[in-house]
Amino acid sequence: MRSKLFVPGTRPELFGKALAGAADAVSFDLEDAVPEDRKDQARADVAAFVRTDAARAAAKLLIVRINALDTPHFERDVDALAGAGLGLLNLPKTEYVEDVRAAVAALERAETAHGVTTPVRLLVNIETPRGLRDAAAIASAHPRVAGLQLGLADLFEPHGIARRDAANVHAALFAMRLAAAQAGVFAVDAAYADIHDEEGFRAEAAMAHRLGYVGKSCIHPRQVALANAAFRPGDDEIEAARRIVASAGDALSRGIGAFVVDGRMIDLPFLKRAQALVASVDGAQGSSR
Repeated sequence: MRSKLFVPGTRPELFGKALAGAADAVSFDLEDAVPEDRKDQARADVAAFVRTDAARAAAKLLIVRINALDTPHFERDVDALAGAGLGLLNLPKTEYVEDVRAAVAALERAETAHGVTTPVRLLVNIETPRGLRDAAAIASAHPRVAGLQLGLADLFEPHGIARRDAANVHAALFAMRLAAAQAGVFAVDAAYADIHDEEGFRAEAAMAHRLGYVGKSCIHPRQVALANAAFRPGDDEIEAARRIVASAGDALSRGIGAFVVDGRMIDLPFLKRAQALVASVDGAQGSSR
């Protein structure tokens, strides 16, 4: 997941374009990008789109950022998206271990009600001082947690911490990366708000890559190519992805949703990431011929 492109849930005309674009993952946003009076319509539009044949067949990781636990929209979001075949559900404003457990309990209720047999995993946002302090415990709170995502705007801005200071950014990136490493989950870098500052985006993405992040969030399509370049995989990673894709066909034909490759348990998020990596490499090689 070198690049994860946010798409507002209020812009269904952009859904297909994002799916056809170069981002490894598409994250449909039902939270910050959606005004209060448009939550219901955005939820319905996103839930319908991720269930389309095109979305299900795409070699992309599909993510939906839902509304926070303490909002009246959380339960409705979870119910609408249960069984949608998502790669990950993105849980914002996570500060406590209990937040993860409550979210999982809500998911289990919705999945049971809808007869879902393949549980969706969670990408958990760390975007407050309390959340960052307890990030390792949060990431370890339940096996459904697949990764942590950093949110620097919410982490820095309310407290007067300079976002442009590379030392501040490095401190937050380092702290969350160690928490993810302790829990054995992946880490995704934050979005970069200035879409015209390509050098700033490159510098921050390079820092995240050096710290072992898998990719960076993007808020505009022009940032996708920058993230893909910054997190370009090595030959070993490409070959590992090819082995995952090759093994998936046999496993899925036998009705197995999770399988082992190179000693690692592989389920939908990891398969989608491998498919996206292979597709991006093969596409680049094809265009260079």
